[in-house]
Amino acid sequence: MKMEDLTNKVAVITGASSGIGEAAARLLVQEGVRVVLTARRRERLEALAAELGDAAIAIPTDVSDPEQVQALFSQVRERFGGLDLLFNNAGVGYHAPFADSKPEEWQRTIDANLYGVLRCTHAAIPLLKGRPGAMISTVSSVGGRYGIAGWSVYNATKFAVVGFHDALRKELGPEGIRVALIEPGAVWTEWGHNVPAEVMHERRESLDALHPEDVAQALVYSFAQPANVLVEEILVRPVRQISP
Repeated sequence: MKMEDLTNKVAVITGASSGIGEAAARLLVQEGVRVVLTARRRERLEALAAELGDAAIAIPTDVSDPEQVQALFSQVRERFGGLDLLFNNAGVGYHAPFADSKPEEWQRTIDANLYGVLRCTHAAIPLLKGRPGAMISTVSSVGGRYGIAGWSVYNATKFAVVGFHDALRKELGPEGIRVALIEPGAVWTEWGHNVPAEVMHERRESLDALHPEDVAQALVYSFAQPANVLVEEILVRPVRQISP
């Protein structure tokens, strides 16, 4: 199958200061894509944009803030006139048995993992229309397929994202907009906000965890398919990860 030329396509990457977001930005730029990098951590975002040069711009944005999301996509429209790829990558997770969990952490998880995806997707759709091969690709998780003790609220957001994308695919497919999910297992990232770093390190080491580039390659592979081809769902995890 012939892969499409991605030169001068325009992509918005949320969570671009994270490992997967950074890796995705680098691989897309290598393919000739112009990337809009967005995340809350301004310094890391601007450092990445400087590394990538003229193909990248940084627009610090908190996807849980509706006004910031609208401002982001207004700038994309003004600068580029449209959009070819929205990569919803921003997300958080807090570990605790649900009985011991904190409502403020539920809120932060839902705001980033679900409302952030809804807000960015809603704002992006008008910019994606009429662009051949346009795609919305969102990072879900194996936790969007299987419940995992200690991650109930995170699971809830990721299950919601899976259902949302299944419906959205049916709504946007007739317009030629592709809707896809990437569901990573264990990855060497900073994810796991309230889990001791040594615990996460031991787990990832024992599983020979994926690297952010492995997930980013899945994104580029799906985006570079011909415009009539949808790689709807990619579940990618370490060979040793035989359970969620």
